[in-house]
Amino acid sequence: MKRIIVSDIFGKTPALIALAELLNADMIIEPYHNNNKVFDDESQAYQYFSENIGLDSYAAQLANKIANVKEDVVLIGFSVGAAAIWQLSDIIANNIASNVKAAFCFYGGQIRHSTEISLQFDVTLIFPESEPHFNVSALIQLVSNKKHVNIKQVDYLHGFMNALSNNFNQRGYEQHIALMQRQLKTWDKN
Repeated sequence: MKRIIVSDIFGKTPALIALAELLNADMIIEPYHNNNKVFDDESQAYQYFSENIGLDSYAAQLANKIANVKEDVVLIGFSVGAAAIWQLSDIIANNIASNVKAAFCFYGGQIRHSTEISLQFDVTLIFPESEPHFNVSALIQLVSNKKHVNIKQVDYLHGFMNALSNNFNQRGYEQHIALMQRQLKTWDKN
């Protein structure tokens, strides 16, 4: 089973490469087509992503890359990468059957703009304690009864898995690496 990381707005960073190595990931998909970007902060990265890429384009890019993978796939997405995975389910439903078997989606707040999507594969949504732009509990309520959705709300903030984020949390990072490693081993056996 292929393990694919779907990056946040920072793209492919040394920290993300290190995380991919811990999870024995086979590939990192990022929005900048391997044109590594360096941003001063999250605000600059968000502005660049919004003006030059956009979520719909990123989700389409993800769908194209997944279509070229012949094996079963597990996706691990962060922030806008998590939202792209969520949208991927809609793209799959409108096109062809997919080899995506499951996904971990960390703090994918943009999911709130497309709660009508019906998931085509198992997704574990990991939400932060709170978000400054919306009510996390209300979003959880909207998606909690969907088929294929498992929800976990944590005591950490958006970005806790990203060493470049102001909200990075070493303890939360280690806990969730261990959680994913256990789950990935289980999926590999099935």
